[in-house]
Amino acid sequence: MKLYRIWPMAAAILAVSACNQAESPTTVREDVAEAQAEGQRDTAEAYTEAQESMAGVQQDMQEAQSDHDMADVAEHQDDARDAAREGDYKIAVAQAESAHRVAVEKCDAMTGEAQDDCKQRADDQLDRAKRDAQVRRDGTG
Repeated sequence: MKLYRIWPMAAAILAVSACNQAESPTTVREDVAEAQAEGQRDTAEAYTEAQESMAGVQQDMQEAQSDHDMADVAEHQDDARDAAREGDYKIAVAQAESAHRVAVEKCDAMTGEAQDDCKQRADDQLDRAKRDAQVRRDGTG
């Protein structure tokens, strides 16, 4: 038998069998804590960006009001609504992605099909949350 043909197959079998194995509870706890911290940072960053965007639009609106340019004021009011919707969208997406990372890390405590199902549910929840955020932003719901 030719051993050079067996080694690649053996390596592939080992690689596949290593998938879907449960991580230790300690590793899962550490990974979940790391995912939570990263999610908090990402959400805070999205919140800060939204606030900065709104502050810029509000400053433009105040300048238009002081110039008594009502057409410009109305335009900036539209811009403010758009900025608020976009900011809410980015924050919602950051929160959904954070929850997804945490959920996936928790799934790593499971094995086999249960782990696959858990990750699929997490992916489905993320997709649903992003769709819902987009509907709210675009006003199509």
